[in-house]
Amino acid sequence: MEFVVFAIFAALAVLAAAGVVVARNPVYCAVALLVSLLSVAALFLVLWAEFIAVVQIMVYAGGVMVLFLFVIMLVDLEQRGFDLGAGRIGPRPSAFERGLWAVAALAFGALVLSLMVRSLDLPLPGADRAATMLQGPYAADGRGLGNTEWIGMLLYTDWLVPFELASVLLLVAIIGAVVLARRDQADAPAGKGAA
Repeated sequence: MEFVVFAIFAALAVLAAAGVVVARNPVYCAVALLVSLLSVAALFLVLWAEFIAVVQIMVYAGGVMVLFLFVIMLVDLEQRGFDLGAGRIGPRPSAFERGLWAVAALAFGALVLSLMVRSLDLPLPGADRAATMLQGPYAADGRGLGNTEWIGMLLYTDWLVPFELASVLLLVAIIGAVVLARRDQADAPAGKGAA
């Protein structure tokens, strides 16, 4: 049963990802991306990674998609060189460029297919080993840790320094964005109404 659910959501994720690339309307691309992100969250649920599934929905399907939709709605696409009739940005690529991208896509597809075929030859763990892998480590009192507790324990013990470095990096990026935005506002010419 799990394999059937996994296959359904995996196919839906791949089809929605193809829709992101193929759709001509940017709003349809954003909706297809949302479907793909939600399908990946469902795949995480099938793999018993509830915490990562919820984070996938909150961060990507929630926050990032809202940001994408705001950008799509606020940017004047016709002024930016987006041909709404043809569904493309900028000049039309030459036949050589299209062929080059087609060869690159086929090579990438062959690589993914070969990795999938090679993964079928891997030995599957026994039922007791699979249960141990899914359950994770044990707490001091002998009970098995849940998914969220396990991730929290790993983040704040083994991975504390990289976790804190990532937070400092994000803080520096936010400060840099604010400084650049303020500098652009200060350098902008005065409006028509200014004397």
